[in-house]
Amino acid sequence: MDFIAIDFETANQDRNSACEIAVCVVKDDEIVEHKSWLIRPPELWFDPWNSSIHGLSEQDVVDKPKFNKLWEEVKPYFEGNVLVAHFASFDLSVLRHTLDTYHIKYPQLSYLCTYTLSKRIWNGFPSYDLFSLCQHHQIEFEHHRALPDSIACAKLCLKVFQEAEIKSLQDIEEKLNVTIGQLFLGRYRSCGFKHEPKDYKNIIGDPSKHKPDHFLYGKKIVFTGTLTSMVRSKAQQIVTDIGGINADSISKETDFLIVGQQDFRRVGEDGMSSKQEKALKLLQKGYQIEVLPEEAFLNLIDE
Repeated sequence: MDFIAIDFETANQDRNSACEIAVCVVKDDEIVEHKSWLIRPPELWFDPWNSSIHGLSEQDVVDKPKFNKLWEEVKPYFEGNVLVAHFASFDLSVLRHTLDTYHIKYPQLSYLCTYTLSKRIWNGFPSYDLFSLCQHHQIEFEHHRALPDSIACAKLCLKVFQEAEIKSLQDIEEKLNVTIGQLFLGRYRSCGFKHEPKDYKNIIGDPSKHKPDHFLYGKKIVFTGTLTSMVRSKAQQIVTDIGGINADSISKETDFLIVGQQDFRRVGEDGMSSKQEKALKLLQKGYQIEVLPEEAFLNLIDE
């Protein structure tokens, strides 16, 4: 599947402060072009923290064009294409805020996030940042500059597609249960894990598999967030077969809250779902609810 990997670097915490952009074009599973541009942000101020990461400063971009002057050259890499970025929510946010700053219409495009895709196919990694994933897959690059980051992202995406046998956007939605991100006509849809239907009440356990001595037997269990090791319905089936009790909401009778990957667009800045917040309030009142990350749940069911 053809795509274009992108990467932005920013001058400071403002999402419209793009100071560098790079593209890496992939056609027929081969990198055929890559290019980068330095950009003068609307406000010529670099936060020392940002500079310490990418090494750029005011002197590097003072004589470079602003994004609105580059757009006609850059636009063909965006319009009508499939874009890929690592932590794509950041790069697409930089793109949107920068376009908004200069009153430029959004291009129409689809996009994917290699962080999200990687979590779907490689389970149990200690970290899913670009550097760690590339180390694991022996992809060498100089991190935190736009051009090498975009090339590394392209190579990582090719490995994802190869391992998951991805040939089209439809394959991504069907095989990986991931929503394709889109940008169009002043609006956007984020790339992320699809939310699964709450059909736990229809899950029937196998009494022959019950384990009365198991830690989860007879316990009331609630899930929140998206599991990366399996779909939620499979986890709920395992709980039911053990002899545990699935529930959809937190109550005083809840024994365990299993926490998967949260969608930060929904849970807010604190990263906690409403289930986590309710569990915390009950814990503060003295109720015995144990909050477990997905990894701890996997260890329990492997016992």
